[in-house]
Amino acid sequence: MATFLRTASRSRPFLSSPIARSASRLSPIAVRKQHAAAAAVSDNGEQPFFPDEPTGPIVKTAIPGPKSQKAIERLSKVFDTRSLNMMTDYQKSYGNYIADPDGNVLLDVYAQIASIPVGYNNPTLLLAATSPEMASAIINRPALGNFPQHDWADILETGILAAAPKGLDQVFTGTTGSDANELAYKAAFMWKRQQERGGYHVDFTEHEINSSMVNQSPGAPELSILSFSSGFHGRLFGSLSTTRSKPIHKLDIPAFDWPRAPFPSCKYPLDEYAAENAAEEQRCLDETERLIKEWHNPPAAVVVEPIQSEGGDNHASPNFFRGLRELTKKHNILFIVDEVQTGLGATGKLWAHEHWGLSSPPDMVTFSKKAQAAGYYYSNTELRPNKPYRQFNTWMGDPARALLFRAIIKEVERLNLVENTAATGDYLYDGLRSLAQKYPNEIKNLRGKGQGTFIAWDSPRRDEVLKKGKTVGINIGGSGEAAVRLRPMLIFQKHHANILLEKLEAIFKS
Repeated sequence: MATFLRTASRSRPFLSSPIARSASRLSPIAVRKQHAAAAAVSDNGEQPFFPDEPTGPIVKTAIPGPKSQKAIERLSKVFDTRSLNMMTDYQKSYGNYIADPDGNVLLDVYAQIASIPVGYNNPTLLLAATSPEMASAIINRPALGNFPQHDWADILETGILAAAPKGLDQVFTGTTGSDANELAYKAAFMWKRQQERGGYHVDFTEHEINSSMVNQSPGAPELSILSFSSGFHGRLFGSLSTTRSKPIHKLDIPAFDWPRAPFPSCKYPLDEYAAENAAEEQRCLDETERLIKEWHNPPAAVVVEPIQSEGGDNHASPNFFRGLRELTKKHNILFIVDEVQTGLGATGKLWAHEHWGLSSPPDMVTFSKKAQAAGYYYSNTELRPNKPYRQFNTWMGDPARALLFRAIIKEVERLNLVENTAATGDYLYDGLRSLAQKYPNEIKNLRGKGQGTFIAWDSPRRDEVLKKGKTVGINIGGSGEAAVRLRPMLIFQKHHANILLEKLEAIFKS
């Protein structure tokens, strides 16, 4: 830990935040004393990961305050601000706390829609970001398919692939979660047509080549990707055709004629309604199999989120996902697990599908968000197209983001953040369950037991709860029509959970 604190002290001068800068003025010994003092007053004997982060929220003005309002007004003249949540000062944000220009500092349990893994202005990431290796990657961004940098294999093997799900040892990198899913869909289609054509080495016919140029079969095959009701897989054209969460995501955008299977409408807690949920899950599996067999554009793959996030934080049991894996094997189609939001430790496992106990790994696992990079993992070499330039674009990912992912993974391992999230999640869930007993009209359908901090509940006044959260010092998010969802960072600890529970009770009393 002493080494870490010296590293943190060296890196702080890059920050302009009084919060983030506080340790930089101290000697390493003084920093260790500060750390010890902080640890001594932490709940449950915890040693804080960010010993000099705020001890609690600071609310000075309404949000947005006068400085934020002025900044929003200026921004709105050149950028669409209608979806704006709050104006943020990232140089003053630190650890689990997000700051605004008016001096408000909120405990952030939304974390840029589940995208910040190890805290704002994390010193270890700052060290990686200011390295010569990173500078070269930023200013010399390569067209990776044509001109990969000499150490690209090393960067992948020590970073992205070091975090690969069990059984998957290759990666195709992209830029966003939507992009990762679209790339996985393309791989699935090309794999399926290679099989139908007679094998990996069978070439295209002249008819296939010519028909592809007029968007007709067989060159543009009549295939599909099967997704689920309330699922969210992105906003690009292919990914949007598998997104089923909200109309606002899809209106006015042409879509492919692809099947939608029902996702189980389970009762919570899952274990208390095991029999009812098992029947509902079997109903959904039966309908999924019917669609696989009968849909007029046959599916090349099934794509599913371990926990449906944008669609309302919907959960199912491991049995449902094991059933999907068996269906895809039975009907010789691919199983794509979309871990864009659930991946990298948020559910108390590095990858959420590790909770399922699958008989064989998914064919592809897509990732983004907390990884700060994007792409899909796979193992079957036949998922590589039979010719170059088929799965290709100019950048094919970003070495700078891969370097950041490598630093994130090392930080996750060094601080045992997956284990921390599992333990903190159990603690937080128990606290929320106690609040639900006390305020049954405020917390309904509490879910996420045993899923780390991937916790949600339904609220009859959801939007009001989110708005009031800022007035008491917490930044919290929603999903679906009525769900309050928690998406804290991996460095969220039990003493942060106590603050969150205290602030939620203040909202419920109001």
